[in-house]
Amino acid sequence: MKATIEKWGHTAALRIPAAILKSAHLGLDDLVDIREEGDRIVIEPAQTKHYDLERLVERINSKNRHTWVDFGSSVGKEGGP
Repeated sequence: MKATIEKWGHTAALRIPAAILKSAHLGLDDLVDIREEGDRIVIEPAQTKHYDLERLVERINSKNRHTWVDFGSSVGKEGGP
């Protein structure tokens, strides 16, 4: 499939057909990584980190737990409303 690089404001733009987005499991507003490899442009889904709170909490132990720090009494509205 051929496409034309067009001007969009001060930037070059390329329209990606819906069929290609679908087969790549991408949609509008998805974050992608764009890089150059030799004479090619590679576009792929950005790898985002997903954190699981339960798994993170399970990893807390006496070696990585911080000690209690006392910052003194409140001087403003730190304690809430």
